[in-house]
Amino acid sequence: MVAQTRNHGQPSPTKLRFKDKLVGKGLSTDQLLKKLKALHQELAELDQEHVDVASLHPVRKELINASILLHKDRGVKAYAACCLADLLRLYAPDAPYTQNELRDIFQFFFRQLINGLKGPDAPYYNEYFHLLESLSTVKSVVLVCDLPQGDELMVDIFRDFFGLVRRDLAKKIELFMADILIALIDECQSLPSEVLEIIMAQFMDKNARMDQPAYRLAVQVCKATADKLQRHVCQYFTDIIVDQAREERYEEVQTAHNLIQQLNRACPSLLHNVVPQLEEELRVEQVQLRIMSTQTLGEMFADKHGMDLVNKYPSTWAQWLARRNDKTVTVRLTWIDAMKGVITNLPEVRKETDEALRHKLYDPDEKVRAALCKLIGQLDYETALHHVSVELLEGIAGRGLDKKNTVRTEAFHAIGRLYSLAYPEIENNDPAAIKHFAWIPAKVLQNASIGREVKAVAEQTLADFILPLPTLPSSSSSKGAEIDEVAWTDRLLLTMRYLDEVSINTLYSFSNLKGVRPTLYEKFVNACVEYNGGVIDEDEEGVTERLNAVLKATAAQFPDPHKAVEDLQAFAKSNEGRLYKLLKTCMDIQTDLKGLVKARSEFLRRLEQSSSSAVGTMSIFLQRATLHLVNSSSIPTFIKRVQKGFEPSAVAYSQTQTQTLGQTFSMFVSGAGSNEPEGRAQHAAHSAQLWLTYLSKHCPAVYKAHVGEFSKAIADERNARLVEACLQALAAVASWDAKLAPSDKRTVDRVMRFVMEPNARHAKFAARLIACMRNAEELCEQVIESISDTLADVDPEKLVAHIAVLAQLALRAPDAFEQKSDVVTAFLVKQVLKSSSADDDDEMETDEDWVDDAAMPLELRAKVLALKVCRNRCLAHASSETALEIAQPVIRMFSTVLQYEGAFSADARDSPKTKSRLRLQAATSLLHLTTVQKYVQEVATHFVAIALTIQDPVYQVRMSFLDKLVSLLSRGKLPVQYNIIPFLSVHDPEEDVKSKAQAYVTYALRAMPKAARLARFESTFIRLLHLLAHHPDFKIEHEYLPDIAKYIQFYLDLVASNENVSLLYHIALKAKTVRDAESHVYSENLYACGELSQHLIKAHAKAHGWNLETYPGKVRLPGDILRALPSAEAANEILKTVYLPEEALAWLAEKQSKAAQEAKPDKVRASRKPPTKRKAATKTNGTAKRQRTARKRKADESDEEESDHSQSEDEDEDDEKPTSPGKQAEVPESSSEEEAEDENEEKNGKRRTRAQAKKQARRAAKRQAKAAASDD
Repeated sequence: MVAQTRNHGQPSPTKLRFKDKLVGKGLSTDQLLKKLKALHQELAELDQEHVDVASLHPVRKELINASILLHKDRGVKAYAACCLADLLRLYAPDAPYTQNELRDIFQFFFRQLINGLKGPDAPYYNEYFHLLESLSTVKSVVLVCDLPQGDELMVDIFRDFFGLVRRDLAKKIELFMADILIALIDECQSLPSEVLEIIMAQFMDKNARMDQPAYRLAVQVCKATADKLQRHVCQYFTDIIVDQAREERYEEVQTAHNLIQQLNRACPSLLHNVVPQLEEELRVEQVQLRIMSTQTLGEMFADKHGMDLVNKYPSTWAQWLARRNDKTVTVRLTWIDAMKGVITNLPEVRKETDEALRHKLYDPDEKVRAALCKLIGQLDYETALHHVSVELLEGIAGRGLDKKNTVRTEAFHAIGRLYSLAYPEIENNDPAAIKHFAWIPAKVLQNASIGREVKAVAEQTLADFILPLPTLPSSSSSKGAEIDEVAWTDRLLLTMRYLDEVSINTLYSFSNLKGVRPTLYEKFVNACVEYNGGVIDEDEEGVTERLNAVLKATAAQFPDPHKAVEDLQAFAKSNEGRLYKLLKTCMDIQTDLKGLVKARSEFLRRLEQSSSSAVGTMSIFLQRATLHLVNSSSIPTFIKRVQKGFEPSAVAYSQTQTQTLGQTFSMFVSGAGSNEPEGRAQHAAHSAQLWLTYLSKHCPAVYKAHVGEFSKAIADERNARLVEACLQALAAVASWDAKLAPSDKRTVDRVMRFVMEPNARHAKFAARLIACMRNAEELCEQVIESISDTLADVDPEKLVAHIAVLAQLALRAPDAFEQKSDVVTAFLVKQVLKSSSADDDDEMETDEDWVDDAAMPLELRAKVLALKVCRNRCLAHASSETALEIAQPVIRMFSTVLQYEGAFSADARDSPKTKSRLRLQAATSLLHLTTVQKYVQEVATHFVAIALTIQDPVYQVRMSFLDKLVSLLSRGKLPVQYNIIPFLSVHDPEEDVKSKAQAYVTYALRAMPKAARLARFESTFIRLLHLLAHHPDFKIEHEYLPDIAKYIQFYLDLVASNENVSLLYHIALKAKTVRDAESHVYSENLYACGELSQHLIKAHAKAHGWNLETYPGKVRLPGDILRALPSAEAANEILKTVYLPEEALAWLAEKQSKAAQEAKPDKVRASRKPPTKRKAATKTNGTAKRQRTARKRKADESDEEESDHSQSEDEDEDDEKPTSPGKQAEVPESSSEEEAEDENEEKNGKRRTRAQAKKQARRAAKRQAKAAASDD
């Protein structure tokens, strides 16, 4: 058996075989290089665990000889560095050199790496790679930390490595460097500040990315050493921020905060000690620091690690949220800017952020409100859908009414852009998109109806985002691509699905379809052409004057009239014929969508080149002068949509509007997403018919190219809605141009069949059409003959249709109608108007006092239409010699209906519904007759009764009457005294009645020239006093006068100005220099009104700081209502007498003193705000005005034409629905409420009219019945 040693199983240590000398005289570079290479190869193969280190001593000393370390040859130094690195590996963990020697060796190492490591193609690349790998894997570099000047060497290493890594070397080299730097940081006792600065410097570049080697290396090092670096990083920023802020070097402080943001993106764990420091900065007094910390923390919270930060530092999050209420605007703005990222990346805290943002909608500073609106407008669709609440979006939309234009603009832009982004999803019937965004167009349009400034911004939003014109396809993108007219029209129809009645009316106004043509804008272009850039051959003064007049009128329609004047003047002087031609093409009614888009695009492009400053003004000009919402290209799609929405029913759409129009937004949302192609088709059909109806009334010229399509469409007799719309369109276009009326036998026969059918709508429009056909007289005679022979025998439904036809032909074919007028009118008066139906008897005891179109009984519809027949007959004979003979009995009949509150006699037993409908029809018919000069005097005798219709107990009567009144007044068709009727709405219990009246007066005063204002509003002040003197509520007693004073004050609030207050006071004085034309009683009422108005005018003038001077001119009072006093003695007696009671004088004196105390400086009339709206009393005209019921009010079912023989208008009065915004209120029904109302009326001593007394009697009967029941 062989004996074994202690080291059995272990090989003996390996000794170095290399014996050559590396230092000596006469040793050439090649020889030295060869020896070092051999030594490196052998050392590299030796294993640290099995080497005889004693054998390494000879080369250990020679390798650090100066002749080698300082050798000129790069290869010698490269191999020497590798050999030294191998020795450190083999000797580890003990270094075979002194500290000074180690310092020299490491300096030698890094010098070689910096100078030699340049890329794979560089000499000795493998040796440098070996050296770096050895330092990384063996970690011998940590010896640097223990050297005497180790900090300096460490700083050099970091500086060299971050310089070296930028050479875009291999990925492994970058990893070796990271390992070396990480090892140095981990092993050092205290990190040199220069090292931290070098690391931080890598994050200074805001555009730094992970594909940049130095930035990537710094991120790797920081992530690996975050725990150790946290404290140092915190101290680093504390020193910078505190020192630099103390010296007010805020640029350096900003740099530090930018660096924090960069670090947070790359290595947030480094900043755990920095966050509390930023929280403290939020509380400091220095504004700049609060701004920077707010911005920095906002960026940090918005980062992908933001939620971790919120959870870890809840107090910091709370303090940052509180910066929304910082006392400095700039800090609040910074907070708003930072919220974009927070909204997007922190859905978990949506409730908190949403609430905070909603509060900022009402920030006292406009810049903050505007910034918030802008922020929401910058969000993408997904963020807005999932991370922003509907309440916040509605709040943004509400800022569309902000008093500051910048806020309004940003608010409308924000919600408009979001709707544009959401539209594809709304089109796809996505319920989330519909709920979140489909309400936006309605809100924009509702806001647009508030005022001129808001309207301009809303109009731009509509054009840019909600209903934009298509863009021309670029030649490069799609060769031969066409503008999609169907998609453009369908977008309008889908948008209308979510609009309410007010919004639809506003949308109509933006369509530019309604109005007299040529429009103001067309007149301007014609004036420019005539002006010819100032080169005028004839009548230079007249041409210039016409241009200036139309230019001024056009500019007045713009949001900034002063700039508009400058731009329009420049446009007129430029005299560019091509621009004029393009503008005319855009404004031409017959221009289709493609032509409009092309001409508009070229116009703006040319204008940009010639006068870029005018582009904004001319863009608004184009929006208001062109048919950019609906034009000729829309008609085929409208017809198709009405066809697709076919309802297999004989009931026309207009008869079912109560159910289909004005539906609430929630109803649409609830059905969204349920895949209802039929429901969507129905809504599209409804909207399409609305547009066809509107076009038929206001712009039938658009139909010129589509007569054939309409004629073909009426053949589909099963589709009642389609037939109605197309018949109305054909009638309208034929009325506009008789040459366009269809003349083929098949169509004529079909139309004649429609005239005689029981569908009243079809019959009505067919009658209009035949009145315009080639052989109209013969056809009309045939129809009237046939109808007159069968009137007494037809069923009620057909009777209604026949009377509807007679109403049309009485106006449009008077000669044919007169052949049977005696028979027809006798039947209508005796058998229709004065008949009492069974329904009336049944409904006498009901509280319902209004019936909508769809629910109107056939008997009532027949009565309403019969009144129209009488009225239209008068209008048709307006220019004949027998006009007055025909009209006088009709006018007496209408006045009788008003006198008996909707009945033909005092003892008539008609239902309240019937009476309200007949009252409305009688009042509006009298308005129509007043448009005829021959009838003015006859109707004027009933002016008071007509005017008091605006105080009718039924809301729908009041609102519909006001709508018709305003419509006729706006077109200047009524005598001047009718302008005072809107002022009687001041006591209306429904705010929208008063608001509409106020809106008309305000608009009219602004739009009218000075002479028209004087004639229609200022000089008619005496007529208002006269009307009040005849008011049934007027009584010269103190308790009645405050209500009368409200009428006068309402007038003063809207009409009075510094320029006309002296005139109004003069008129008030003149009231006591005449007498009433009717009786002495009314004269005393007039004198009391005059005195009352004098006191009110004085108080009003004092409140506004106006001087009440003597009026220098002469005023002629109207002779139709006033007479001269019989003698000078009577005049003196009247002037000396005070007609107001003492209590009223005391009340007025108190009012004047209060006005003097609250006097404010004079304001320019144009900039004066309308007065604050006050809730009016619910009792006036001696009758209780009923508030709206929960049911939507609708206008009369039948379309009624405006008749003005000087203009070929064909407007259906009853299709124009009165707008009714505002909350609907129920009439109180409980007996306790009735008793309280009765007691209040008794307390106030109100005089009751006959109607009111009847109501009180009914109430008392109910109470007695209830009491008897309770006793039983």
